Amino acid sequence: MKNSITFILDGAKKTLEFSPASGLSPTTTVLNYLRSLPDHRGVKEGCAEGDCGACTVVIGELGQDRVLHYRAVDSCLLFLPMLHGKELVTVENLKSPSGDLHPVQRAMVDSNGSQCGFCTPGIIMSLFALTQSRPHPTPEEARVALAGNLCRCTGYRPIIDAAIKSSPQNGGVHFGTDGVSTVRLLKSIPRTGISIVTRQQRYDQPAMLKECLALVRRFPKAVLVNGATDVALRVTKKFETLPHVIDLSRVAELNKISRRSSGLTFGAGVKVNDVMQQSRRDLPALSGMLGVFGAEQIRNVATIGGNIGTASPIGDILPVLIAYSAKIVLQGKGGKRTVRADKFATGYRKTERKPDEIITAITLPIPSKSLKVQSYKVSKRRDLDIATVSAAFCLDVDDGGMVKDSILAYGGMAERSKRAEVTERFLKGKPWIRSTVENAQQWIDKDFSPISDVRGSAEFRKVVAKNLLLKFWNDTKNGEGE
Repeated sequence: MKNSITFILDGAKKTLEFSPASGLSPTTTVLNYLRSLPDHRGVKEGCAEGDCGACTVVIGELGQDRVLHYRAVDSCLLFLPMLHGKELVTVENLKSPSGDLHPVQRAMVDSNGSQCGFCTPGIIMSLFALTQSRPHPTPEEARVALAGNLCRCTGYRPIIDAAIKSSPQNGGVHFGTDGVSTVRLLKSIPRTGISIVTRQQRYDQPAMLKECLALVRRFPKAVLVNGATDVALRVTKKFETLPHVIDLSRVAELNKISRRSSGLTFGAGVKVNDVMQQSRRDLPALSGMLGVFGAEQIRNVATIGGNIGTASPIGDILPVLIAYSAKIVLQGKGGKRTVRADKFATGYRKTERKPDEIITAITLPIPSKSLKVQSYKVSKRRDLDIATVSAAFCLDVDDGGMVKDSILAYGGMAERSKRAEVTERFLKGKPWIRSTVENAQQWIDKDFSPISDVRGSAEFRKVVAKNLLLKFWNDTKNGEGE
């Protein structure tokens, strides 16, 4: 398909042409597109970086089980081609044909939770997505779902009350609908890849791995995205024009999860929220870190491969992968190869990935019962914040209480996520007791020379890194480690 996308809006198929007359570019955000329509201006722009939730909409798509799934997303970080083959649901779509309020809207009114018109529509959409997956949410589930909607003019309690009272009718998007017509429409949209070429930009969205690899080989300088929650900021905050984007989000082979007795393998395109759910039992340190990775709207778009591919020195996921001794699978013209997680990042925003390669999967072994694994994140607020310092630790202690081996991985302490190798060597062969850990803390200074920035001073980071090691000792001694 050339220069057009097809998706569902207002219960009907809609095709958008990327022509000079349309005024649309491949990196036009869904937010800006909706704001250009006369009947879909309930969505608002607050921060344009996925922090406030005022732009929340819901995306419906067919999963691998061919069942319709709904996810709340930040429309300010979603490029228009990402809608291809999906349904876009806005707050205007929730009303009944007669104009009656949707149950989640009625619950907000009855609970006195409605606020000014700026943020309430986004809150409504988060509640709607919540009730589609969990018709009777608990207060904690409601809190998690609303963590990305930051306006609280009326306080938390009435909004949480509204979430608990919400009850969708017949599980449908609209009053009395069962989603059958939506599924039929979505199945009628070709699931082939798309390619959009305009005067200034090119946007490729392949549907198969073979097609994707061919594009990457042909255009090694293209920007690769698999969720684009990071790259989109270059458009929304820096106002860049990205000449060429290759979007990997629809490549079927990258969206698979496999579980074996030895470990889990996540395709690079698996959403962070799905990684969090699937790792909860066997890899709780990973699941726990992902619980404070952005908010629901971010986790529903961001992917595990996209996150580690950015090689951010303050990325949340890579330190945990290092602690679990994960391996990253790369594929290019030379075939497949694996790289240890602790060797993947080579410098600031630099990785082992070659220009013709893509990340295809991440493999994590399930740790033995003798290993203790834990992760930590220190930031200015609990939810939806960039880490000042993050850490993930793995410890193997023998029956006599002596340290056999350890992995101490940190984010925010160097130009990349990095192990504290000097400190690890100090701990080896020593008893896992408080005095040993207090002595080990001093070696952190040999491992890292952090910088000062808006999130924290270099000295603060050193203190935090040392204290997290002591906290890990305390947690393992109390049996709270994995």
